[in-house]
Amino acid sequence: MTEDRTVLVAGAGPTGLTAACTLLRQGVDVTVVDRRSGPATAPKAIVTWSGALEVLDRVGVAEQVAERALPLAGASYWSRGRKVAAVTFGGLPNTRFPGPLSVPQPVIEELLYERLTQLGGTVRWNTTVRSVTAGGDFAEVTLDEADGAETTLRARWLIAADGMHSTVRGALGMPFEGDTYPRDFLLGDVVLDAAGGAPLPEAEAQYHLTPDGVLVVVALPKGGHRVFFDQPAGTRTDRPTTAELQQLLDERGPGKWRIGESWWTSRFQVHARVAGAFRQGAVFLAGDAAHVHSPAGGQGLNTGVQDGYDIGWKLAAVCRGADESLLDAYEAERRPTAVRAVRNADRQTKLWMVRNPLLRGLRDTLLRRLSKSGALERRLIPEIAQIDLDLTASPAVDAAPGGAGVTPGRRMPDLVLTPVRGTRSATLHGYLSAGRHAVVVFDDGAGTAAEAAEQARARFDREAVDVLLVASGGVPGAATHDVATTHETRPAQAVYVRPDGVVGAALVLDGSRSFGELLARVPESADAPAGDAQGRR
Repeated sequence: MTEDRTVLVAGAGPTGLTAACTLLRQGVDVTVVDRRSGPATAPKAIVTWSGALEVLDRVGVAEQVAERALPLAGASYWSRGRKVAAVTFGGLPNTRFPGPLSVPQPVIEELLYERLTQLGGTVRWNTTVRSVTAGGDFAEVTLDEADGAETTLRARWLIAADGMHSTVRGALGMPFEGDTYPRDFLLGDVVLDAAGGAPLPEAEAQYHLTPDGVLVVVALPKGGHRVFFDQPAGTRTDRPTTAELQQLLDERGPGKWRIGESWWTSRFQVHARVAGAFRQGAVFLAGDAAHVHSPAGGQGLNTGVQDGYDIGWKLAAVCRGADESLLDAYEAERRPTAVRAVRNADRQTKLWMVRNPLLRGLRDTLLRRLSKSGALERRLIPEIAQIDLDLTASPAVDAAPGGAGVTPGRRMPDLVLTPVRGTRSATLHGYLSAGRHAVVVFDDGAGTAAEAAEQARARFDREAVDVLLVASGGVPGAATHDVATTHETRPAQAVYVRPDGVVGAALVLDGSRSFGELLARVPESADAPAGDAQGRR
């Protein structure tokens, strides 16, 4: 049996579910398959950063995630039994999510799966991808179904979010370049008892850097802690026992801490790899199928969720009438981001694994100085939060400079708003968190901006593109459906903001450039099918 599908997503983990929800919200037909019998139960990733939380907000699950999470207040680094450095979380500006959350991966998968079903989607569980053939116009995929039947799907687009051992990537012969660390990594979710020793971390991550290896301790939202160790590769292959974890804790911890019980343990190898290409014809790699790295910094789920959202909104735009050249920007934007995430995780991992006494002393001195000066916090946190990526070189961004305070290819700055008509949002980021294409026009009171907003409103379907007029003085009499005022003084300018919150194009409304140039950058047609109208805020 052969079925035709618009978009096929292989893999129902956080990456695949994010992509599917993003597409469904825009009215695009999606089929999701997964070889598992249901959503994940193994905790795996536990730290979710600001960039991923903003994506989950656009999809519609961030509030539920936050309700079941523990906000992390900071991280500390210990060597020779003393604290050598610390960073404070929660101070990232320009975002509704200024700090990371401790939340097990199954919680995120569960909420994304619920959102998928709310949007009318389903997952074909116990369905395995057997083979893939990719052309420029379609991908043909052979599936082994749960009932033993064989099905061939002909999909216009295929998103491969099927993990590190991706069947799709392997079938297409796409290279997966990188190395494997010469260490095994052990972790366990456990109940810790301080037993009269040093206080347990209550809302932080602790890194104990010893000559034998690292101990990482992270507080969990429902009590207990995640403990994480490394050891020479090939030492053992079975799951770590509580006794083994306790022995490592005794050797590397502050002393007296005791493991009362453990409910999940794992032993695994860590790789640092990035696919040579993220696209082959109609097939796109995302998440662990495209990149894997050390758990240092908690980058895996975070990078994957943003992959899923990025390819989701781009494919949705193309399916709704945008030029297919928009898809060229997926690899141009996401592969450099993945390379940076792998590099950052690699640096932190190598920092853990310093053995030479002299180098250890130099490392500790450097950490101490960076911590005291605040440089560690200023440099490290924004990078691993992935909150303001530099996409200025992307083919999906107009390189022409914008007006004051706006840079094409960078995150749109936030702004306090007073809603007037058509929106309830009290901030610009709140308005943009609906995850839709938006044209934001700033009026300086001269009247040209209001006319431009009317032109944009007339060009785009209300269900496809939001148009917001922001007035710095009185409220114009234009009929633009979304109007707000602000106390900030800005020149008359128009900004196209992509669904990911990045400025796609901007221009000052002084007549030097045609307003039509900016509108042409918006990859939506006026007659596009309606998506998730409830996403407007």
